Amino acid sequence: MEAPTTSTTEATTSEVLVRADEIEKTYGSNLPFTRSVPVLTGANLEIRAGEIVGIVGGNGSGKSTLMNILVGVLKQDSGAVERTGTVGWCPQEPLLYDRLTVTETFRLFGSGYGMTAEEIDEAKRRFASKLDFEQYLDYRIDQLSGGNRQKINLSIALMHDPDVLMLDEPYTGFDWETYLIFWDLADELAADGTAVVMISHLIEEQSRLDRIYEVRDGHVYDVTERESETEATTGERRRKADE
Repeated sequence: MEAPTTSTTEATTSEVLVRADEIEKTYGSNLPFTRSVPVLTGANLEIRAGEIVGIVGGNGSGKSTLMNILVGVLKQDSGAVERTGTVGWCPQEPLLYDRLTVTETFRLFGSGYGMTAEEIDEAKRRFASKLDFEQYLDYRIDQLSGGNRQKINLSIALMHDPDVLMLDEPYTGFDWETYLIFWDLADELAADGTAVVMISHLIEEQSRLDRIYEVRDGHVYDVTERESETEATTGERRRKADE
């Protein structure tokens, strides 16, 4: 088995925005005769400016636990996380208030981010136009479809222009058009230097990612190079077959 690694792009000059060093996390149990469950046992990774990064792994491998620790909403048992700049977080289950309207939601979170009223309104208009929910600005959150709730969830995570955007399966409930808009937005953010980090289950997405980390056996493995070699080998086989 290969050794855990932090990054295979040491030659890059991109700024490291998030670094995790030897992260460990175990979930205990209050029930008698039951075991504690170690989830992360020495996880390392680096997230650099302008990268689109995927975190992959099997069910129960610790992907969401790792992301929650990187964001700062869950405390690790040991190890260290260093963050540079601001972080936006888009959890899989939207953390929105059902009785607020979409406009009120932007005002609430914008105030929490320390944004001015003008900045909040500008962000609301920008994302409502880009993600096509202008007609729902006066709707309460509990009146929205799952896809539209996720659009708001994503917009709230981005409205303060974070340096790092963390996404836990961000496109759940999106239709195909919105899914494509999401990837255009991810590319725009990366081009502007924002790091975009997402938990991904879809194999076909991996060609869109600059870096792929696999959570396995409590460690984090940078499999970007391995994936690239596999794609190159597959391409060579297809070329020979065509000949």
